[in-house]
Amino acid sequence: MNRKAILFSAPSGSGKTTIIKRLLQYFDCFEFSISATSRQPREGERDGVDYYFLSPDEFEKRVQRDEFLEWEEVYAGTRYGTLKSEIERIANKGKVVIFDVDVNGGINIKKYFGDEAMAIFVMPPSIEVLEQRLRSRGTESEESIQKRLGRSAKELGEAERFDVTIVNDDLDRAVAETKAVVEDFLS
Repeated sequence: MNRKAILFSAPSGSGKTTIIKRLLQYFDCFEFSISATSRQPREGERDGVDYYFLSPDEFEKRVQRDEFLEWEEVYAGTRYGTLKSEIERIANKGKVVIFDVDVNGGINIKKYFGDEAMAIFVMPPSIEVLEQRLRSRGTESEESIQKRLGRSAKELGEAERFDVTIVNDDLDRAVAETKAVVEDFLS
């Protein structure tokens, strides 16, 4: 069973998911941890691939049964979390688990794995660029964008709690820096 983990956290729109997708092309030892959420799927998202989509009641039942390594109500009425069964599934395959989680989730997962985890914070070049990225997605309402931007200011202040901060002002450079950090951690 493999206990190593790589976790990525960042404000929404920082590019962490894009960086992770690129890294998965370089490393065959990784397997992506699929988070659970109580929100509805967005267009094109699939249960068990993008997220485990749980009803609010099912999410709460699993919280009560202590089935989550970590979870948080990220926005009012919307929870995200990491199921313990997902970590076990990946570890039993001998793979390194890779996480794409919110900042609080990242801090909690790092506590769980300790030195066996590399915690990477992806920093946007600025709040203005972050806002532009969120708007260019075309998937968010104005209210949602404002909520995400409000949360981002707090999350940016948590970067120092991570092992490494990667500034994503140029995607290719950010991917190369991340790849080097990960290679060093795994060796």
